[in-house]
Amino acid sequence: QVQLVESGGGLVQPGGSLRLSCAASGRIFKFNTMNWYRQAPGKQREWVALITNGGRANYADSVKGRFTISRDNAENTVYLQMNSLKPEDTAVYLCKIVLAYSGDSYWGQGTQVTVSS
Repeated sequence: QVQLVESGGGLVQPGGSLRLSCAASGRIFKFNTMNWYRQAPGKQREWVALITNGGRANYADSVKGRFTISRDNAENTVYLQMNSLKPEDTAVYLCKIVLAYSGDSYWGQGTQVTVSS
């Protein structure tokens, strides 16, 4: 089994920054891809960013240039640094791990990010 625990969400003013963390535990194995998604009320879940175990990152156009994904393989943790936040970034942010050896995926419970003045 794999467990993911997100943290770091909160209330921030427009233009502010937050750093989210997602700690993974369990049968993770070495090769996997970590993803961040978000879901706003009444909207579909939206992919935000991913990072491979080798450090290759990719971003949704809506966050490119403002968000940075990174990972600490020794700590099995992925981060999402969010800068220049906008009200439309308000959502529950969830991390997802995809295991390379099986293709299985697991989700965390999510952390709320609210951007408001």
